[in-house]
Amino acid sequence: MAKLSIIVASHQRPSSLARLLHSLAPQLVGDRHELLVAENGTVASTPIAIPDLQFVHLHDPRPGKCRIQNRAIALTSGEILVFLDDDVVPARDYLKAVEAFFADHPEFAAMKGRILPAENPEVAAGENAAYLDLPLVDHGEEVIEVRGVIGANMAFRASALRMVGLFDERLGPGAAGHEEETELSQRLRRAGLHIGYAPRALVWHEVDSRRAVRSRFIRIARERGFCRTLHERHSRGEVLIKLTLAALRLALARALKAPVARIAREERRLAIAQGMRDGLRRLNAH
Repeated sequence: MAKLSIIVASHQRPSSLARLLHSLAPQLVGDRHELLVAENGTVASTPIAIPDLQFVHLHDPRPGKCRIQNRAIALTSGEILVFLDDDVVPARDYLKAVEAFFADHPEFAAMKGRILPAENPEVAAGENAAYLDLPLVDHGEEVIEVRGVIGANMAFRASALRMVGLFDERLGPGAAGHEEETELSQRLRRAGLHIGYAPRALVWHEVDSRRAVRSRFIRIARERGFCRTLHERHSRGEVLIKLTLAALRLALARALKAPVARIAREERRLAIAQGMRDGLRRLNAH
């Protein structure tokens, strides 16, 4: 079996981090696995007291998820690099599932894991559930090729990252906000590498009802649009068309009194286009 290096990105969630590490601890097997906690954006590192758990704890007081993840990557020795966010809980056979995925599918250089909600979002967030914006992934029970990974549960062959490079530190939480995994996925595909969905590599994502706020949902979507202009090429005309179509779609949905979930999707579409416009304006200003 290939050696796994597991990197847990963390920022201001001490109880969530502890829960994740407790769930990982029984799965770690001697020198087949190594665990790194990559914490950023806090004045001091979070105390972690889990008996017999061996890990490396990196801390950077500066914000920047990609920066601390890249530091962690430089310390790894595994052939497979696994990345988890601190607000997920992996299934009890998670690491075995990751190992099996890469052993059984040599055609894939990267893995998009399955992410299900830890509880029913509609119960937790009520009428605001449409604005929760959880990074959920469920493409069914079969391994298939996909276009990209999701940062909360993903893995790469170390050889693939050596080929295409590490995370773009302009992107992601603590920097521009988002799109770091999208940008890396695009580099993998341009290099002729393939990404697979692993249904058995399952984690459950926390459902924090405090995130179900319309203003936050729209802000994040607008930030995503801005991030796209940092790592993709978009013309002024293309963005204008996106803005116009998104505004028309939203107006139609409201006129038809569409369900909240439909309206939220159209608000997100418009906010992304507005963020792309913001990005082009800033690029032109410089």
